[in-house]
Amino acid sequence: MTKKPNKLPNLEDSLSEITQLIDRMEHSEQTLEQSLDSFERGITLVRHCQKILDQAEQKVQILMQNNNQEELIPYDNNDQQQGPEIDEANND
Repeated sequence: MTKKPNKLPNLEDSLSEITQLIDRMEHSEQTLEQSLDSFERGITLVRHCQKILDQAEQKVQILMQNNNQEELIPYDNNDQQQGPEIDEANND
């Protein structure tokens, strides 16, 4: 099996590496062991990305609670009534 780096990359680099792994698995002839290594690395990166996104979501929820909002308001570009108040005078 291949050596795994001690530190996982940031979200953007992880997503880029996942894309490269997928491309390599789809378009090159790898041995079974190489394919399994790529798959294992991809799963590790996907889990790492999910953890980063979960942490970001928790931070957003904490910030929203600090603003006395109990749940996240879905963003709807066509209906500004549901989103945060925006000074419409500045929207030209």
